[in-house]
Amino acid sequence: MNEIERRRTFAIISHPDAGKTTLTEKLLLFGGQIQVAGAVKSNKIKKTATSDWMEIEKQRGISVTTSVMEFDYGDYKVNILDTPGHQDFAEDTFRTLTAVDSAIIVVDSAKGVEAQTRKLMTVCRMRKTPVIVFVNKMDREGKDPFDLLDELEQELQISVRPLSWPINQGARFKGVYNIYEQQLNLFAPNKQKVTEKITVDIHSPELEANVGDADAARLRDDLALIDGVYPAFDVADYLEARTAPVFFGSALNNFGVKELLDCFVQIAPSPRPVPAEERTVRPEEPKFTGFIFKITANIDPNHRSCIAFCKVCSGRFRRGEPYLHVRQGKTYRFTSPTQFMAQRKSTIEEAWPGDIVGLPMGGIFKIGDTLTEGEQLHFKGLPSFSPEMFKYIENADPMKTKQLNKGIEQLMDEGVAQLFVNQFNNRKIIGTVGQLQFEVIQYRLEHEYNAKCRWEPLSLYKACWIESDDEAQLEAFKKRKYQYMAKDREGRDVFLADSNYVLQMAQQDFEHIQFHFTSEF
Repeated sequence: MNEIERRRTFAIISHPDAGKTTLTEKLLLFGGQIQVAGAVKSNKIKKTATSDWMEIEKQRGISVTTSVMEFDYGDYKVNILDTPGHQDFAEDTFRTLTAVDSAIIVVDSAKGVEAQTRKLMTVCRMRKTPVIVFVNKMDREGKDPFDLLDELEQELQISVRPLSWPINQGARFKGVYNIYEQQLNLFAPNKQKVTEKITVDIHSPELEANVGDADAARLRDDLALIDGVYPAFDVADYLEARTAPVFFGSALNNFGVKELLDCFVQIAPSPRPVPAEERTVRPEEPKFTGFIFKITANIDPNHRSCIAFCKVCSGRFRRGEPYLHVRQGKTYRFTSPTQFMAQRKSTIEEAWPGDIVGLPMGGIFKIGDTLTEGEQLHFKGLPSFSPEMFKYIENADPMKTKQLNKGIEQLMDEGVAQLFVNQFNNRKIIGTVGQLQFEVIQYRLEHEYNAKCRWEPLSLYKACWIESDDEAQLEAFKKRKYQYMAKDREGRDVFLADSNYVLQMAQQDFEHIQFHFTSEF
């Protein structure tokens, strides 16, 4: 129970460019995991963010895949999942949210709540995941803090409660008052060091001495208004996802991050029960269970290995013990399970609920697989969406056919995109949620598998999985739509509709066929 109580597993989510990766870096700095933080955007220092380790991420300055990092902080063990903000990689982020107990949402103080943030918050609401909001970039000019709070309540449909408050902003930014600990923190822009705290009674003349008369008066008014308008902070409301605590700061200048972390480890939930199809699994159960929520190929370019990320749900995972792979019905022993610090990884002997373990036998897993000590369990809720963009993938170098096929197979295992084979001409079709994924696939095939591909346009509206109890009707449908039938990697039938009209007509004409838009049915 002690091990479970000290675990904190959370994801950092936001719209692109709000500063997720920078915030992750600063949290690692406090955890003593990195000595100097690499400025994410600086080209002068040839350092890139610790959590962006893929070549393409370093070139573009965006996160393409979720990275997993862990560190000890005081008595707590913290597991961070830094997710891609770009909507083309939203699927990766949605899956990551199934593996965490809480989330931190980063909001840009000038832009407020943006589209991607809204979408991700919907997923958090569905799963009742507790969230903390961090308003970033206070050292730049932005919206009024009270306006921001109203916007957060409206857009994210959750009540908020500020736990720190900024003293001015932009060029006049003087620091934050930590409401949670009732301390004043003065701001000195520094990317590497941490500012010191001053304990000031809010009604004493000391406050004027530190921030000046005008700002001191305004701070007292603001704090009085906050206490008048917002109910006192209640941890139970936060844990039930009814209230979101709000912190202000600047991740790049290391400001307000420690307040966020100190409060977070105290109030955030330890690992929670996870629903499976058969029953709800509680973290304190003695037997080990876990599920795979992500697969990554080529973390280490020198060894072409796939690593499956397993979230431990209950019991204790031990190295070298036999565990049942429920889908295959086989038992495996894992001799070198690892834990991560972005790309650096270390072998571990055991892991507890809430931990994320890397299993270097990616080839045997698919996303959503369950591992147990023998019980037949299926964890649910790891969707793959119906793709909206399609292209034929063609081999640009006939000498490298084998490399290309292996590369496509491993990248599809990761869940980067979906592969369909057209039954009419046997050509391979890649379906994705966003345009950027095609570029990532092409780049990774060339740089990680030494294979070249080229894309050919294909205009399709949607891919839907079809099934029916009426064999005759299913056969008739396949005959009529012969040119538009494909198989996915499981060998299931997929209908590639080229327009909304065609799809609606098909649904009308063939009443006994079910059309599914996610692969989970």
